[in-house]
Amino acid sequence: MHSHSSHSSYIYCTQINLLLYTIHFISESMKRILVISDMHLPYQHKDAINFLAEIKKEYKPSFVVNIGDLLDFHAINMHTHDPDLYSAGMELDKSKELIKQIESIYPKMVEVDSNHSSLVYRRALKFGMSRQFLKDYGDFLGTKKWKWVDDLTLTMSNGQRCFFTHGRSADILKVSQTMGMSAVQGHYHTKFLVSWWANPDNLFFAMNVGCLINQKSMAFAYAKNFKTRFILGCAIILDGIPRLLPMVLNKKGDWIKQLV
Repeated sequence: MHSHSSHSSYIYCTQINLLLYTIHFISESMKRILVISDMHLPYQHKDAINFLAEIKKEYKPSFVVNIGDLLDFHAINMHTHDPDLYSAGMELDKSKELIKQIESIYPKMVEVDSNHSSLVYRRALKFGMSRQFLKDYGDFLGTKKWKWVDDLTLTMSNGQRCFFTHGRSADILKVSQTMGMSAVQGHYHTKFLVSWWANPDNLFFAMNVGCLINQKSMAFAYAKNFKTRFILGCAIILDGIPRLLPMVLNKKGDWIKQLV
């Protein structure tokens, strides 16, 4: 017959082992964090999905974050839109076909809310429609294991935390310093960079990850006369260290079909 103390010790040891397993699982799942942003489906670069497939093959990401503007929703945006582009229904149908391709590469993904991807809900709010009439993202896009969040904070495999947001400020360094942790954002199509800062305890990074759009699409005609051009790419965080992955194009505008 076991004594009360030995039973308590067994429970205590089991809890400790479970905690250690959980910590190990979290650590392992955060070793290779892929960060994607601003695909603006269905107006993405035609090689963007192949680019993401090559990253899967090369880096085998253990966790995938899309920090916003997965869909463009050009037909229902708050600004002027081109009447010669897809209708709202056709745009959604085209986007869902592309999402199936992406989901086949990355079955699990966390999607961060953003200005374009939230357009359906913003339009509904503008016209006084209750949320009870609306489906959530996963339902109307048909994804099975993708999760949708406002912002995201992860503990990376090196024990430090990182904040993921779509576009809090034009200066991601200030966002990182305000949050007191590393930070990553998208939204700014012309920004593709990593900055560093430190306090007496730790070293932190602040990263912009560019976009994966087709700049020649009429959906982005607003940027036609910009002096700076969109930068295509994404990023991976390896054991807490960020690495930008540019999608390099040749003179014809096609991806060179290799990672650099």
